[in-house]
This record gives sequence, C-alpha cells and structure tokens, in this order.
Amino acid sequence: MELLSILLQVEAPLDAPAQPGGGMFNMMWLFVALFVIMYLFMIRPQQKKQKEIQKLRESLKVGDKVITSGGLFGKIKEIEDTAFLIEIADGVRVKVDKASVFATANDAQQNK
Repeated sequence: MELLSILLQVEAPLDAPAQPGGGMFNMMWLFVALFVIMYLFMIRPQQKKQKEIQKLRESLKVGDKVITSGGLFGKIKEIEDTAFLIEIADGVRVKVDKASVFATANDAQQNK
C-alpha cells in the first residue's frame, strides 16, 4: 500500500514545461492503436471467412451434397435466387435459404 501511495504522489519536475492537451493527444493515439489491433486480429479475418463462405455458396451446383446450419444433410435438387431445394431423404425435399448452407458434405468429412 505504501508503494502505491508513493507512486501516486510522483509529480512532474519543476523545470519541465506544462503541456496542455498532451494527455488527450496520447489518449487518441491509444485509441487509434487499439482500433488497428482489433481490425487486424478480429475484423479482417472475419471478413475473409465470410468471403470464402460466399464463394462456396456461389460455386454450389445441382447434385452437390451440403450441410445446413441446422444440421441437415442433403443433396441440392434446385437452385433459386435466394434459396436451395434440398432433398434430405427419398422424396423429402426442403427449401432452405442460401445463407443457411455453410459447408459441403465433402468439406465436413475432410475437417474430421
């Protein structure tokens, strides 16, 4: 506790000129650096991943086996503007949004 109180009582040297607004400038650089770090480690990788998923969805064609976000395995029977018609069993077809298809069945088996 004594060390903390000593550190808090440290003052600037008497011959040092006062710098009005200097603390605010340093704080601004801290925020800029924090944003750059967040961009490099969080935002940019997520954007790359989203682009890869979008390319995968665009490359899908009739007959490809896919997995939806709900865990349904099926084969694409028709492709519409915003949806896929997926056959999940013989004669059972489900219409799902394109955004809910995240991987092909082949990709899922390679990741195991």
